[in-house]
Amino acid sequence: MHSADLKIHPRRRGQAFTLIEMLVVIAIMSILMTAGAIGLGGMGGKGVTSGVASAESLFDEARSIAVGQQTRARVMVAKDLTNNSADNLRRIVVASESLKADGTPDTDNWILSSRGVVLPDQTYFSQEYSKKDQKAGSGTIDSFSLPSTAKAAYQGSYYYYEFNAEGICTTPGAGFVVGAGARKINASATDKPKVTSAGKRDFGGFVVWRNGRTSVFRSPTQIASGIQSLNSGAQF
Repeated sequence: MHSADLKIHPRRRGQAFTLIEMLVVIAIMSILMTAGAIGLGGMGGKGVTSGVASAESLFDEARSIAVGQQTRARVMVAKDLTNNSADNLRRIVVASESLKADGTPDTDNWILSSRGVVLPDQTYFSQEYSKKDQKAGSGTIDSFSLPSTAKAAYQGSYYYYEFNAEGICTTPGAGFVVGAGARKINASATDKPKVTSAGKRDFGGFVVWRNGRTSVFRSPTQIASGIQSLNSGAQF
């Protein structure tokens, strides 16, 4: 019986990064973080960023309802609420056409499909910069009124973005823009929020496409050239 020769190899020393390699990695990370901060700088403050994210989720919800129920669905932004003006330009809800007993849509009989969200404090939907054709900077977002049968807190007029039963946005290329502003205490329905000096460029939003996908703006210049010269005190 032959025994195999056993060779004992010395243990290799663990290989570690050199100081130069570590400095190079840190430098690359710093560059990437700086580039990311610059790229997201146009999204505005915490309230704007949170508001944009919440709105995007409601667009997904509306499209899912439209496809699932084979009816029209709308993302609606409060324009002029009858009994709750403090939520004007801040409350966003989803509504859909109700269904008859046979499952077909009851045309233009809109019912709320969710409680929706209210944008963070001092964050408002911008009537001025949300356009039906965002690239061209033209067209006003359509509006309509919920019937009096809706709950009192939700009665009033709304801007809306619509999806048909196939989940297709009926206004592809429309923009949804929110910004930071301030409203008078105990403001009436006619008192619109105003842009503050601190929030002069604190705007963000997205474009919604035909298939319901959204493209987020990364800087104010992508929203509209006029934002660069936006004056403090301008209305939303």
